[in-house]
Amino acid sequence: MDGPLIVGVTNQPAILPVERSEDRRSFLTFPERLYRDNPNWVCPLRIERRDFFDRKKNPFFDNADVQLFIARRDDKVVGRVSAHIYHPHNRTHNEKTGFFGFFECENDFESAKALWDAARDWLRARGMDRMRGPANFTTNHEIGFLVEGFDQPPVIMMAYTMPYYLEFAERYGLTKAMDVYAYFGLSGTGFDPRAERLIDRIKTRANATVRTIDMSRFAEEVATVKTIYNAAWAPNWGFVPMNDAELNHMVKDLKQVIDPRILLFVEVDGKPVGFSLTLPDINQALIHLRGRLFPFGLIKLLWLLKVKKVCTRARIMAMGVLPEHQKRGIDTIMNFETYRRAREAGYVEGEMSWILETNEQMIAVAENLGYTRYKTHRMYEMPL
Repeated sequence: MDGPLIVGVTNQPAILPVERSEDRRSFLTFPERLYRDNPNWVCPLRIERRDFFDRKKNPFFDNADVQLFIARRDDKVVGRVSAHIYHPHNRTHNEKTGFFGFFECENDFESAKALWDAARDWLRARGMDRMRGPANFTTNHEIGFLVEGFDQPPVIMMAYTMPYYLEFAERYGLTKAMDVYAYFGLSGTGFDPRAERLIDRIKTRANATVRTIDMSRFAEEVATVKTIYNAAWAPNWGFVPMNDAELNHMVKDLKQVIDPRILLFVEVDGKPVGFSLTLPDINQALIHLRGRLFPFGLIKLLWLLKVKKVCTRARIMAMGVLPEHQKRGIDTIMNFETYRRAREAGYVEGEMSWILETNEQMIAVAENLGYTRYKTHRMYEMPL
């Protein structure tokens, strides 16, 4: 007797919502397999990623609806994506925008399409009229697919993605929403003495002074950064003000890598009006650990940082000046002092990132410092 006739069997990927602990592990570790032969990818620390996606530990989840998905083909995970609605974004911009993030996929468009379909349908069912991404989770984290610069590892808190994601995104119907740039430069030999005299004149005219962060008053200093950042960045595309809980969660880990010599405040009449947040590129050490701190990774990390001193690059991550003090030369002071003090601290390379493609002022600053654009990340979107 013949067996049952099976009709319509295909090898289409199965998209599964992440609900079981097994699926969560697959979601977190899939990139390790995808990028295992790529020498430029930096594996995040597994312990950090587990905490980041822990709804009880990461306050982002208090203000967002989130669903994670994985794609399986023949019982093998071939991709992942998140769909999320960040309510502060929609309140700030009066939008109904949902986001996709943490997109990773094998070189297989059908799997990519199925993942984006799942994210799209989940967002549409919750009343969103636009899907944008990738955002991991917000513009205060990693964003964008890499467009150029695949031959260089990412610096701290910058994304590295597969080149074929661009073709997949456009084939799916996603269109460019915004490019953000990263600029690279060497420390050089210093500023022209005339520039230093100009900085001194600006300081005198504005009664401005520059100081480094006071780590003994860390919580108070973080609150000052938040106040200036939220005021200075408010006009920027995609900006969402950071609340205390989310900011404190972010800086909890960053505190371990802060170099106080290069985190600066500018004060006018003794009151902070601007800041420059520059971080050592800890990725120069993490690239050697493959995501593992234990059992010997912590020792290796300390050896790389303290003995080998591999962190020779710094990332200028954010700058901000209170609106009422803008266009008075305060930003010029910060740029000069950040560059000078980073060089004196032994950082021979620097990245300024990310900079909106529409931010002509910061692009000019980067180019005037002798930096060149070497990476571009692209945000995509589509109507729902």
